[in-house]
Amino acid sequence: MVASRKEYLEFILGQLSELEDITYRAMMGEYLLYYRGKIVGGIYDDRLLVKPTKSAVAMMPNADMELPYEGAKEMLLVDDVENKEFLRDLLEAMYEELPASKKK
Repeated sequence: MVASRKEYLEFILGQLSELEDITYRAMMGEYLLYYRGKIVGGIYDDRLLVKPTKSAVAMMPNADMELPYEGAKEMLLVDDVENKEFLRDLLEAMYEELPASKKK
């Protein structure tokens, strides 16, 4: 396992720049991605992985399921990271299906 590069994080954040309120948190060399306060996925080993919500699966029916890290639940690998419109639509579609963030 290789930690994700900051350059890849910055590339993905640039690709998500059409969305309001994208934040991230560094965690053990990887990055959790939040959209409007909800975890949508993360960057693991320079791969963009998202939670397998119904809408994400519907929008990427042929996406590979991959493990972000040992012992984690499988997540969907987003291949089409070059496509800003697709990424925007994907996160917007997923938002309603994601659990509300737990208050600390």
